[in-house]
Amino acid sequence: MAKILLVEDNEMNRDMLSRRLERKGYEVVIAVDGQQAIDLGASEKPDLILMDMSLPVLDGWEATRRLKADGKTKQIPIIALTAHAMPEDERRAREAGCNDYDTKPIELLRLLEKIAALLGSTAKA
Repeated sequence: MAKILLVEDNEMNRDMLSRRLERKGYEVVIAVDGQQAIDLGASEKPDLILMDMSLPVLDGWEATRRLKADGKTKQIPIIALTAHAMPEDERRAREAGCNDYDTKPIELLRLLEKIAALLGSTAKA
């Protein structure tokens, strides 16, 4: 079972998405801010991270940069999740190190396809 670190500060979004991912067979670990994302990324070794970009303590852009700069977590694929839907926002997320980008509100089938594509390319032996 693949482990996903869901980084989301909005309780309603977090609960809805975590339940849907668990129903699809994923193990879900939750962080509510950017610093927690960095800490849990290192300790939990998730297969993939879903990163909200507007977070307290440390925003998703900076948390992603730090995760990608750390040798222990740089290989973990990260999908940016954000309500910011302008082309500039996607460019900024990718420059921070995100492997993919998706907009809120979440369209579950589209997100699941992106997760499957990234996990397929980084499947653990």
